[in-house]
Amino acid sequence: MSKVRSAPDFVIIFATLFLLGIGIVMVYSASAIVAQKFNDPYFFAKRQLIFAILGITSMYIMMNIDYWVWKKWAKPGFFLSLGLLVLVLVIGIEVNGSKSWLGIGAFGIQPGEFAKLGVVAFLAKWLSDNQKQIVQFRKGLAPALGIPLACFGLIMLQPDLGTGTVLMGTAIVMIFASGARVSHFVGLGMIGVAGFIALVISAPYRIKRITSFIDPWTDPLGAGYQIIQSLYAIGPGGLLGLGLGQSRQKHLYLPEPYNDFIFSIIAEELGFIGGTLVLLLFLLLLWRGMRTAITAPDLFGSLLALGIIGMIAIQVVINIGVVTGMFPVTGITLPFLSYGGSSLTLILTGVGVLLNISRFSR
Repeated sequence: MSKVRSAPDFVIIFATLFLLGIGIVMVYSASAIVAQKFNDPYFFAKRQLIFAILGITSMYIMMNIDYWVWKKWAKPGFFLSLGLLVLVLVIGIEVNGSKSWLGIGAFGIQPGEFAKLGVVAFLAKWLSDNQKQIVQFRKGLAPALGIPLACFGLIMLQPDLGTGTVLMGTAIVMIFASGARVSHFVGLGMIGVAGFIALVISAPYRIKRITSFIDPWTDPLGAGYQIIQSLYAIGPGGLLGLGLGQSRQKHLYLPEPYNDFIFSIIAEELGFIGGTLVLLLFLLLLWRGMRTAITAPDLFGSLLALGIIGMIAIQVVINIGVVTGMFPVTGITLPFLSYGGSSLTLILTGVGVLLNISRFSR
C-alpha cells in the first residue's frame, strides 16, 4: 500500500462546505420564528454555527490522520458505541417519545450517531480481514450482520427506527460490496421485511405513520399533519420560490421546520431551482465519495469510504423521500442542512476520514 499523500479531493470539500453554508442560512431562516420564544431569532442559528465550527475542526483533523490508524481503533470504538447505547437507555433524556439523548450541560449527544460511524469502521475492518469467508453464511455473513444488529437492537429499545434503518442500510451496502452472495441476501431480505413489519405493528404510532403515508387526509390534524404541511410548503415554492425568509409554513404550521423538514422550507423559499441545487450538490458528493471508495489503495479504505458515503446517501434519500411524501414519516435529519449537533459533527468527522482516504487514492 502506497503511503505517499497527495492533495485531498477538493470537490468533496467544496460540496461539503457549500451544503454546510446553505444549511446555516436555512436553519436561521426556518427557525427564526420558533426562536422568538428564547427572545433571540438567532438562537438555533448560533448553535448550528458552533456545531459547524466543531465539525469542520474535526474534519480537518481527521483529514490529516492516516485512515489505517482507525483499523487499530475500530474494535474499541465499536464497543464504546455499544456502551453509550446501553448508557442512554439507563440515564438518557426522552425527546419526542425516544430515549436517545445523553445530556451534557446545555447540550446533548445522540449515541446512535456515534454508533453509525463506529459500526462503519469496525465492519470495514472485519470485512477486510475476513473477505474470503464472506461467501459462507455461518462463518462470513452471519457474524458480519451480527456487528450492526447488536447496535440496531439497542437503538430500537430507545426506540429510534430512523437511526436504526440508516445503520442497517449502510451495513448491508458494505457487506454486499465485500462479496456476499445474492442468494443469502434474498433469504435474509424476506426475514428482514417480516421483522420490519413486526416492528411497525408493535408500535401504534408507527402504524399511524404508515396509514398517514398512504392517505394523510384520513387524519389531517394528527398523524397526517406533518406531511400535509410539508407538501403545503413545497407546492407554493414553484420555480424560484417565495424568497429567502418568506416561508409561510415556518410560522408554527410545520413542526420543527429547521430539523427533519428543512428541505420543505428550502423548496418553499428557494423553489425548484434551490431544491435542485441542493440535490446536485449531494450527487456531486456521492460521485466523488464513490470514486474515492473505488480508487482506495486497500480493501479496508475502500469499505470505510463506501460506508461513510453510503451512510450519507441513505440519509438523504430517506429524508427527501419523507418530506415529499414518498416514504412514511421517520425522524432522520438531512446531512449538513438539518439543525443538530451530534449528527452534524459526526457526519463532518466522517467526511474528514473520507478526505484522508482520497489523499491515498490510486
